[in-house]
Amino acid sequence: MSGLRKLRQSTREAIEGYLFISPWLIGLVVFTVGPIIATFFISFTEWQLFGSPKWIGLANYARMLKDPLFYQSLKVTLYYTLLSLPLGLVTGLVLALLLFQNVRGQSIFRTIFYVPSVVPAVASATIWIWIYNPEFGIFNYVLSKFGITGPEWLYSTEWIIPAIAIMSIWGAGSTMVIYLAGLQNIPKMYWEAATVDGASGWQQFWKITLPLLSPTTFFLFVTGLIGSLQTFTAGYVMGGGGGPLNASLFYCLYMYQQGWKWFNMGYASALSWVLSVIIFVLTFFVVKASRSRVQYDVM
Repeated sequence: MSGLRKLRQSTREAIEGYLFISPWLIGLVVFTVGPIIATFFISFTEWQLFGSPKWIGLANYARMLKDPLFYQSLKVTLYYTLLSLPLGLVTGLVLALLLFQNVRGQSIFRTIFYVPSVVPAVASATIWIWIYNPEFGIFNYVLSKFGITGPEWLYSTEWIIPAIAIMSIWGAGSTMVIYLAGLQNIPKMYWEAATVDGASGWQQFWKITLPLLSPTTFFLFVTGLIGSLQTFTAGYVMGGGGGPLNASLFYCLYMYQQGWKWFNMGYASALSWVLSVIIFVLTFFVVKASRSRVQYDVM
């Protein structure tokens, strides 16, 4: 009888637990798992949103092989990732090292550098459009004081992606905070012992700080890689839908145009799955390559 009561009690607790998390489970199924499964099937159809989907098999995927804008958007996204990812990591690390020092007003400086990262993406892009203005923007004004004629930035096919990559530093505050957490987890005795042994600050950075920050760097690299490959807002707002000659036609922007501008939902779904495969493959190789490089202790 007592065993039956325990079973009933455990069953009741389980039911109550599932009831409490049911809003999250429903949201997960309706807004995440459901759409993912739906896009997989839609990618094999021709669907103009208004009407019934028509099954066309692998035609959408075959279409990509002949689509010049597919290759252009992929090239733009990879170029941006190669520029913005290391730039953001280095900037975040430098800020974290500076703000890790025991200086007066440390918390104030940390807040100042972190706040830009929580500014809405559209608002940030709008501010930087003004900063990059070739006639009265701050960048070209400062360059003119040194006798340098600034480029046209967002109106140039050569400079628009570097300009957007530079803008990505605006959000380096979040990277800085994570690096600060990593620095605080390094035992101070390592630096103290190195100082006693006569190691310089540069030697301590290369032999102690950087190796023990490798797990943090690995995490930021993977998340930054995935985020860069999914860049959309900067290209949409700053590039005006693709920029000059599609120089800022990011992959996600092109996917959006296919789906919500031209209503090619089948092709847009196929593009989304190709991007998912690209992200998975790149992440897999990064994780595999990191096994021999990520250190969790000083050798």
